[in-house]
Amino acid sequence: MHSIDMIDSLLIDELAATETYSQVLKKLKEEVSLGESELLLPIYEAHKAAVSSLQTQIRELGGTPAKDSGVWGSWASLIQGGANAFGKQAALKVLQEGEKSGLGDYEKALLDQKLGSNIRTLILLKLLPAQHAHIDTLDQMMSSLAA
Repeated sequence: MHSIDMIDSLLIDELAATETYSQVLKKLKEEVSLGESELLLPIYEAHKAAVSSLQTQIRELGGTPAKDSGVWGSWASLIQGGANAFGKQAALKVLQEGEKSGLGDYEKALLDQKLGSNIRTLILLKLLPAQHAHIDTLDQMMSSLAA
C-alpha cells in the first residue's frame, strides 16, 4: 500500500505537469511562437508517457491511479497563468521550477527502501534522466531569451 501511495503522489505531480505544459503550449500557439512550442512539445509528451508508466505501475500493484492532479494541478495552473501574463521568461521559469520539484520528488522516492524494484528501475532509467533533460532544455530556452 505504501508503494502505491508513493507512486500515486508521483503520478499526481506528472498529471499537474501535463496540465501545465498543455496550458503553456496553448498560449504559445496563440502567440504563434512555434519555435518554443516545438521545444516544449517533447517535454509535454514525455510527461504524458510518465503518467502512463506510473498508472501501469499502480495497476500492477493492485491500486487505482489518480485521475487528475487535484489541488496541485489547480495551483500550478494558477501560477502558470500568472507567469504567462508576465511573459515567456516567467513562464519558462515556472516550468523549470516544476521540473526541479519533480526531480526532487523522484530522488526522494528512491530513498524509500520499501519502494519496489520495478518502480525504482523506472525512476532510475527513464523518469530521472527525462527530468534532467527537461531542465537542460528549459535552461537553454531561458538563456536564448536572455541573450
